[in-house]
Amino acid sequence: MSIFEMIMIVCFGIAWPFSIYRSYTSKNNDGKSLLFLFCVLIGYISGVIHKLLYNFDQVIYLYLLNCMMVFVDVILYYRNKKNYKKF
Repeated sequence: MSIFEMIMIVCFGIAWPFSIYRSYTSKNNDGKSLLFLFCVLIGYISGVIHKLLYNFDQVIYLYLLNCMMVFVDVILYYRNKKNYKKF
């Protein structure tokens, strides 16, 4: 297990709970990019696949956690987009 990889994933992951909270409470997508969210999601999925195929260790759980948080943010993006059209 690489301590540096773990630090990187933790540092990237710190932002997602704040982003999810903001998306949930504001109910709008101001400042959000769906393309960016999908790029990050693909990156985390690629990290999980790499861990499964080549270098399985405990860091996979951090990749999975971050992947789930980004996925929640994508779901909120679509919810907010749908709700915004009603106004």
